[in-house]
Amino acid sequence: MKTVRFAIVGCGRIAQRHAHHIIEHSFASLDATFDIKEEAAKQLAAGSSAKPFSSFSDLLKDPSIDIVNICTPNGTHHELATQSLKAGKHVLIEKPMAITKEECEDIISTAFSCDKKVFVVKQNRYNPPVQALKELVDEGRLGRLYFVSVNCFWNRNDQYYLSSDWKGTRLLDGGTLYTQFSHFVDVLYYLFGDIVSPKGVIKNVSHADLIEFEDTGSFVFHFKNGALGNFNYTTSSYKQNMEGSLTVFAEKGTIKIGGKYLNTIDYQLLEDFVIEDLPQSNPSNDYGYYEGSMSNHDRVIDNAVRALNGSEKIMTNAFDGMKVVEIIEKMYEAAGYSPRRSIGTGSQQQEAVVQ
Repeated sequence: MKTVRFAIVGCGRIAQRHAHHIIEHSFASLDATFDIKEEAAKQLAAGSSAKPFSSFSDLLKDPSIDIVNICTPNGTHHELATQSLKAGKHVLIEKPMAITKEECEDIISTAFSCDKKVFVVKQNRYNPPVQALKELVDEGRLGRLYFVSVNCFWNRNDQYYLSSDWKGTRLLDGGTLYTQFSHFVDVLYYLFGDIVSPKGVIKNVSHADLIEFEDTGSFVFHFKNGALGNFNYTTSSYKQNMEGSLTVFAEKGTIKIGGKYLNTIDYQLLEDFVIEDLPQSNPSNDYGYYEGSMSNHDRVIDNAVRALNGSEKIMTNAFDGMKVVEIIEKMYEAAGYSPRRSIGTGSQQQEAVVQ
Protein backbone atom coordinates (compact mmCIF):
# COMPACT_ATOMS: atom_id res chain seq x y z
CA MET A 1 0.00 0.00 0.00
CA LYS A 2 1.29 3.45 -0.95
CA THR A 3 2.09 5.95 1.81
CA VAL A 4 -0.38 8.86 1.85
CA ARG A 5 1.20 12.24 2.60
CA PHE A 6 -0.89 14.62 4.72
CA ALA A 7 -0.86 18.33 5.43
CA ILE A 8 -2.79 19.83 8.35
CA VAL A 9 -4.26 23.32 8.05
CA GLY A 10 -5.40 24.83 11.33
CA CYS A 11 -3.25 23.68 14.25
CA GLY A 12 -5.54 23.84 17.27
CA ARG A 13 -6.75 21.08 19.59
CA ILE A 14 -8.38 18.76 17.08
CA ALA A 15 -5.37 19.04 14.75
CA GLN A 16 -3.26 17.42 17.46
CA ARG A 17 -5.46 14.34 17.27
CA HIS A 18 -5.18 14.27 13.48
CA ALA A 19 -1.39 14.59 13.70
CA HIS A 20 -1.07 11.82 16.29
CA HIS A 21 -2.99 9.30 14.21
CA ILE A 22 -1.26 10.25 10.96
CA ILE A 23 2.15 9.79 12.57
CA GLU A 24 1.08 6.48 14.15
CA HIS A 25 -0.25 5.05 10.87
CA SER A 26 2.11 2.72 8.99
CA PHE A 27 1.09 4.11 5.60
CA ALA A 28 0.62 7.80 6.40
CA SER A 29 3.08 10.64 6.70
CA LEU A 30 2.59 14.13 8.14
CA ASP A 31 4.50 16.32 5.69
CA ALA A 32 3.23 19.85 6.34
CA THR A 33 1.40 22.12 8.78
CA PHE A 34 -0.04 25.61 8.45
CA ASP A 35 -1.79 28.04 10.75
CA ILE A 36 -2.22 31.80 10.60
CA LYS A 37 -0.50 31.68 14.00
CA GLU A 38 2.93 30.52 12.84
CA GLU A 39 3.99 29.28 16.26
CA ALA A 40 1.02 26.87 16.31
CA ALA A 41 2.15 25.35 13.00
CA LYS A 42 5.69 24.98 14.32
CA GLN A 43 4.50 23.34 17.54
CA LEU A 44 2.33 20.82 15.69
CA ALA A 45 5.19 19.95 13.33
CA ALA A 46 7.68 19.51 16.17
CA GLY A 47 8.71 15.93 16.76
CA SER A 48 7.78 14.84 13.23
CA SER A 49 9.20 15.25 9.75
CA ALA A 50 6.52 17.82 8.87
CA LYS A 51 7.48 21.22 7.53
CA PRO A 52 5.64 24.19 9.09
CA PHE A 53 4.55 26.61 6.39
CA SER A 54 3.99 30.34 6.91
CA SER A 55 1.93 30.58 3.70
CA PHE A 56 -1.07 28.44 2.75
CA SER A 57 -0.49 29.04 -0.95
CA ASP A 58 3.12 27.84 -0.60
CA LEU A 59 1.90 24.68 1.15
CA LEU A 60 -0.47 23.97 -1.74
CA LYS A 61 2.44 24.25 -4.20
CA ASP A 62 4.26 21.36 -2.51
CA PRO A 63 3.88 18.46 -4.99
CA SER A 64 4.50 15.78 -2.36
CA ILE A 65 1.28 16.47 -0.44
CA ASP A 66 -1.61 14.16 -1.32
CA ILE A 67 -4.34 15.35 1.06
CA VAL A 68 -5.05 18.45 3.15
CA ASN A 69 -6.77 18.02 6.53
CA ILE A 70 -8.83 21.13 7.23
CA CYS A 71 -9.06 21.72 10.99
CA THR A 72 -9.93 25.42 10.93
CA PRO A 73 -13.05 27.31 12.12
CA ASN A 74 -16.27 26.12 10.48
CA GLY A 75 -16.81 29.26 8.44
CA THR A 76 -13.46 28.86 6.65
CA HIS A 77 -13.93 25.26 5.48
CA HIS A 78 -15.44 26.09 2.11
CA GLU A 79 -12.73 28.46 0.96
CA LEU A 80 -9.83 26.33 2.15
CA ALA A 81 -11.32 23.14 0.72
CA THR A 82 -11.94 24.59 -2.73
CA GLN A 83 -8.45 26.12 -2.85
CA SER A 84 -6.91 22.77 -1.89
CA LEU A 85 -8.93 20.86 -4.48
CA LYS A 86 -8.00 23.32 -7.22
CA ALA A 87 -4.35 22.83 -6.26
CA GLY A 88 -4.72 19.11 -6.93
CA LYS A 89 -5.08 17.89 -3.36
CA HIS A 90 -7.69 15.63 -1.81
CA VAL A 91 -9.30 17.07 1.33
CA LEU A 92 -10.39 15.74 4.71
CA ILE A 93 -12.67 18.26 6.39
CA GLU A 94 -13.44 18.39 10.11
CA LYS A 95 -17.14 18.68 10.92
CA PRO A 96 -19.14 20.43 9.69
CA MET A 97 -18.25 20.23 6.00
CA ALA A 98 -19.26 23.90 5.70
CA ILE A 99 -21.93 26.22 7.11
CA THR A 100 -24.36 26.23 4.18
CA LYS A 101 -25.58 23.67 1.68
CA GLU A 102 -24.56 26.04 -1.11
CA GLU A 103 -20.95 26.00 0.11
CA CYS A 104 -21.02 22.20 0.31
CA GLU A 105 -22.36 21.95 -3.23
CA ASP A 106 -19.52 24.16 -4.43
CA ILE A 107 -16.98 21.89 -2.72
CA ILE A 108 -18.58 18.85 -4.41
CA SER A 109 -18.58 20.55 -7.81
CA THR A 110 -14.95 21.58 -7.42
CA ALA A 111 -13.91 18.08 -6.34
CA PHE A 112 -15.69 16.58 -9.34
CA SER A 113 -14.07 18.96 -11.80
CA CYS A 114 -10.63 18.40 -10.25
CA ASP A 115 -11.11 14.61 -9.94
CA LYS A 116 -10.27 14.67 -6.23
CA LYS A 117 -11.83 13.03 -3.17
CA VAL A 118 -13.52 14.68 -0.21
CA PHE A 119 -13.67 13.07 3.25
CA VAL A 120 -15.74 14.54 6.11
CA VAL A 121 -14.98 13.73 9.74
CA LYS A 122 -18.01 12.03 11.33
CA GLN A 123 -16.29 9.71 13.76
CA ASN A 124 -19.38 8.67 15.75
CA ARG A 125 -20.36 6.40 12.85
CA TYR A 126 -17.60 4.08 14.06
CA ASN A 127 -18.99 3.68 17.60
CA PRO A 128 -19.72 -0.06 18.09
CA PRO A 129 -23.33 0.52 19.27
CA VAL A 130 -24.00 2.71 16.22
CA GLN A 131 -22.61 0.04 13.91
CA ALA A 132 -24.74 -2.62 15.62
CA LEU A 133 -27.88 -0.52 15.17
CA LYS A 134 -26.93 0.22 11.55
CA GLU A 135 -26.81 -3.51 10.86
CA LEU A 136 -30.26 -4.04 12.44
CA VAL A 137 -31.79 -1.21 10.41
CA ASP A 138 -30.18 -2.23 7.10
CA GLU A 139 -31.29 -5.84 7.55
CA GLY A 140 -34.84 -4.75 8.41
CA ARG A 141 -34.77 -6.63 11.72
CA LEU A 142 -36.57 -3.81 13.55
CA GLY A 143 -39.50 -3.86 11.15
CA ARG A 144 -41.36 -0.61 10.67
CA LEU A 145 -39.83 2.37 12.44
CA TYR A 146 -42.20 4.36 14.64
CA PHE A 147 -40.28 7.04 16.50
CA VAL A 148 -36.64 8.11 16.99
CA SER A 149 -35.66 10.42 19.85
CA VAL A 150 -32.27 12.14 20.29
CA ASN A 151 -31.20 13.87 23.51
CA CYS A 152 -27.92 15.80 23.67
CA PHE A 153 -27.35 17.37 27.07
CA TRP A 154 -23.83 18.79 27.36
CA ASN A 155 -21.97 21.55 29.15
CA ARG A 156 -19.91 24.31 27.54
CA ASN A 157 -18.80 26.78 30.18
CA ASP A 158 -17.68 30.39 29.85
CA GLN A 159 -14.03 29.40 29.53
CA TYR A 160 -14.78 27.30 26.45
CA TYR A 161 -15.88 30.41 24.57
CA LEU A 162 -13.59 32.97 26.21
CA SER A 163 -10.51 30.94 25.29
CA SER A 164 -11.42 30.97 21.58
CA ASP A 165 -11.40 33.78 19.05
CA TRP A 166 -14.07 32.12 16.88
CA LYS A 167 -16.28 29.77 18.88
CA GLY A 168 -19.66 31.30 19.56
CA THR A 169 -19.50 33.63 16.56
CA ARG A 170 -22.23 33.46 13.95
CA LEU A 171 -20.03 33.56 10.84
CA LEU A 172 -17.14 31.31 11.93
CA ASP A 173 -18.91 28.91 14.31
CA GLY A 174 -22.44 29.00 12.89
CA GLY A 175 -24.43 27.52 15.73
CA THR A 176 -24.58 24.82 18.38
CA LEU A 177 -25.91 22.24 15.92
CA TYR A 178 -22.85 22.76 13.72
CA THR A 179 -20.09 22.66 16.32
CA GLN A 180 -21.43 20.53 19.17
CA PHE A 181 -24.12 18.28 17.75
CA SER A 182 -23.58 17.78 14.01
CA HIS A 183 -22.25 14.30 14.84
CA PHE A 184 -25.66 13.40 16.25
CA VAL A 185 -27.44 14.83 13.21
CA ASP A 186 -25.08 12.75 11.07
CA VAL A 187 -25.89 9.54 12.96
CA LEU A 188 -29.60 10.22 12.44
CA TYR A 189 -29.04 10.61 8.70
CA TYR A 190 -26.63 7.64 8.54
CA LEU A 191 -29.15 5.32 10.21
CA PHE A 192 -32.55 6.59 9.06
CA GLY A 193 -32.13 8.96 6.12
CA ASP A 194 -33.37 12.47 5.45
CA ILE A 195 -35.95 14.45 7.42
CA VAL A 196 -38.88 16.59 6.32
CA SER A 197 -41.12 19.24 7.89
CA PRO A 198 -39.06 20.16 10.95
CA LYS A 199 -40.63 22.46 13.53
CA GLY A 200 -38.70 23.83 16.45
CA VAL A 201 -37.72 26.35 19.05
CA ILE A 202 -34.24 27.62 19.98
CA LYS A 203 -33.06 29.94 22.72
CA ASN A 204 -29.92 31.19 24.43
CA VAL A 205 -30.67 30.30 28.05
CA SER A 206 -27.32 30.54 29.84
CA HIS A 207 -24.64 32.02 27.57
CA ALA A 208 -25.78 35.63 27.38
CA ASP A 209 -23.16 37.97 25.84
CA LEU A 210 -20.91 34.97 25.09
CA ILE A 211 -22.39 33.52 21.90
CA GLU A 212 -24.28 34.92 18.92
CA PHE A 213 -26.77 32.06 18.66
CA GLU A 214 -28.69 29.50 20.70
CA ASP A 215 -27.38 27.13 23.35
CA THR A 216 -30.63 25.13 23.60
CA GLY A 217 -33.17 23.79 21.13
CA SER A 218 -35.96 21.30 20.57
CA PHE A 219 -37.24 20.03 17.22
CA VAL A 220 -39.81 17.58 15.89
CA PHE A 221 -39.87 16.25 12.32
CA HIS A 222 -40.70 13.30 10.10
CA PHE A 223 -38.20 11.06 8.38
CA LYS A 224 -38.81 10.43 4.69
CA ASN A 225 -39.38 6.79 5.63
CA GLY A 226 -42.46 7.92 7.60
CA ALA A 227 -41.15 7.65 11.16
CA LEU A 228 -41.53 10.51 13.63
CA GLY A 229 -38.43 12.06 15.17
CA ASN A 230 -37.36 14.60 17.73
CA PHE A 231 -34.05 16.22 18.63
CA ASN A 232 -33.48 17.96 21.97
CA TYR A 233 -30.20 19.59 22.91
CA THR A 234 -28.45 22.01 25.23
CA THR A 235 -24.95 23.06 26.23
CA SER A 236 -26.31 24.24 29.60
CA SER A 237 -26.13 20.98 31.54
CA TYR A 238 -24.90 21.82 35.03
CA LYS A 239 -21.08 21.62 35.25
CA GLN A 240 -20.56 18.62 32.96
CA ASN A 241 -21.84 16.67 29.97
CA MET A 242 -24.79 14.51 30.97
CA GLU A 243 -26.11 12.53 28.02
CA GLY A 244 -25.91 11.91 24.31
CA SER A 245 -28.52 9.34 23.42
CA LEU A 246 -30.62 7.97 20.56
CA THR A 247 -33.70 5.86 21.25
CA VAL A 248 -35.54 3.89 18.58
CA PHE A 249 -39.11 2.62 18.91
CA ALA A 250 -39.98 0.15 16.16
CA GLU A 251 -42.32 -2.68 15.27
CA LYS A 252 -39.95 -5.37 16.47
CA GLY A 253 -38.06 -3.72 19.26
CA THR A 254 -36.90 -0.77 21.31
CA ILE A 255 -33.25 0.18 21.72
CA LYS A 256 -31.46 3.09 23.34
CA ILE A 257 -27.85 3.96 22.52
CA GLY A 258 -26.65 6.22 25.29
CA GLY A 259 -23.80 7.18 27.55
CA LYS A 260 -22.59 10.70 26.86
CA TYR A 261 -21.51 10.08 23.26
CA LEU A 262 -23.58 7.21 21.79
CA ASN A 263 -21.03 4.81 23.21
CA THR A 264 -23.17 2.38 25.24
CA ILE A 265 -26.35 0.36 24.78
CA ASP A 266 -28.48 1.47 27.72
CA TYR A 267 -31.65 -0.48 26.85
CA GLN A 268 -32.69 -3.12 24.38
CA LEU A 269 -35.74 -5.31 23.98
CA LEU A 270 -35.66 -6.83 20.50
CA GLU A 271 -37.66 -9.61 18.88
CA ASP A 272 -35.61 -12.82 19.02
CA PHE A 273 -32.32 -10.94 19.20
CA VAL A 274 -29.87 -9.51 21.74
CA ILE A 275 -26.92 -7.28 20.91
CA GLU A 276 -23.96 -8.49 22.95
CA ASP A 277 -20.17 -8.77 22.97
CA LEU A 278 -19.63 -5.43 21.26
CA PRO A 279 -16.05 -4.17 20.92
CA GLN A 280 -14.96 -1.64 23.53
CA SER A 281 -15.64 1.95 22.45
CA ASN A 282 -12.72 4.34 22.27
CA PRO A 283 -12.56 6.97 25.05
CA SER A 284 -14.07 10.39 24.52
CA ASN A 285 -11.94 13.36 23.49
CA ASP A 286 -10.77 14.97 26.75
CA TYR A 287 -10.01 18.68 26.46
CA GLY A 288 -9.43 19.39 30.14
CA TYR A 289 -12.41 21.47 31.23
CA TYR A 290 -14.79 19.78 28.80
CA GLU A 291 -15.18 16.55 26.85
CA GLY A 292 -16.08 16.01 23.21
CA SER A 293 -17.38 13.18 21.06
CA MET A 294 -15.81 9.75 20.79
CA SER A 295 -12.19 9.60 19.76
CA ASN A 296 -12.34 7.59 16.53
CA HIS A 297 -9.99 9.76 14.48
CA ASP A 298 -7.69 6.76 14.06
CA ARG A 299 -10.46 5.13 12.03
CA VAL A 300 -11.02 8.32 10.04
CA ILE A 301 -7.34 8.57 9.08
CA ASP A 302 -7.16 4.86 8.26
CA ASN A 303 -10.24 5.14 6.04
CA ALA A 304 -8.66 8.02 4.12
CA VAL A 305 -5.43 6.06 3.61
CA ARG A 306 -7.25 2.96 2.43
CA ALA A 307 -9.72 4.83 0.22
CA LEU A 308 -6.91 6.73 -1.50
CA ASN A 309 -5.22 3.38 -2.09
CA GLY A 310 -8.43 2.01 -3.62
CA SER A 311 -9.03 -0.70 -1.02
CA GLU A 312 -11.99 0.82 0.87
CA LYS A 313 -14.96 3.11 0.30
CA ILE A 314 -15.09 6.55 1.90
CA MET A 315 -16.97 6.24 5.20
CA THR A 316 -18.40 9.78 5.11
CA ASN A 317 -18.24 11.27 1.65
CA ALA A 318 -18.97 14.78 0.41
CA PHE A 319 -22.63 14.04 -0.29
CA ASP A 320 -23.14 12.77 3.27
CA GLY A 321 -21.38 15.83 4.63
CA MET A 322 -23.63 18.09 2.56
CA LYS A 323 -26.81 16.30 3.68
CA VAL A 324 -25.93 16.86 7.35
CA VAL A 325 -25.44 20.58 6.70
CA GLU A 326 -28.70 20.67 4.73
CA ILE A 327 -30.60 19.05 7.62
CA ILE A 328 -29.10 21.51 10.11
CA GLU A 329 -30.07 24.39 7.81
CA LYS A 330 -33.64 23.07 7.59
CA MET A 331 -33.87 22.81 11.36
CA TYR A 332 -32.49 26.29 11.95
CA GLU A 333 -34.66 27.82 9.24
CA ALA A 334 -37.70 26.25 10.91
CA ALA A 335 -36.69 28.10 14.09
CA GLY A 336 -36.09 31.40 12.29
CA TYR A 337 -32.29 31.38 12.40
CA SER A 338 -29.53 31.37 9.79
CA PRO A 339 -25.77 31.66 10.35
CA ARG A 340 -25.85 34.27 7.57
CA ARG A 341 -28.74 36.18 9.24
CA SER A 342 -28.45 36.68 12.97
CA ILE A 343 -31.54 36.65 15.19
CA GLY A 344 -29.72 38.64 17.84
CA THR A 345 -26.77 38.18 20.15
CA GLY A 346 -26.25 37.38 23.79
CA SER A 347 -28.89 38.59 26.20
CA GLN A 348 -30.73 40.33 23.36
CA GLN A 349 -31.36 37.09 21.46
CA GLN A 350 -35.06 36.31 21.25
CA GLU A 351 -36.73 32.95 21.32
CA ALA A 352 -37.52 31.78 17.79
CA VAL A 353 -40.51 29.51 17.33
CA VAL A 354 -42.35 27.92 14.44
CA GLN A 355 -45.79 26.60 15.34
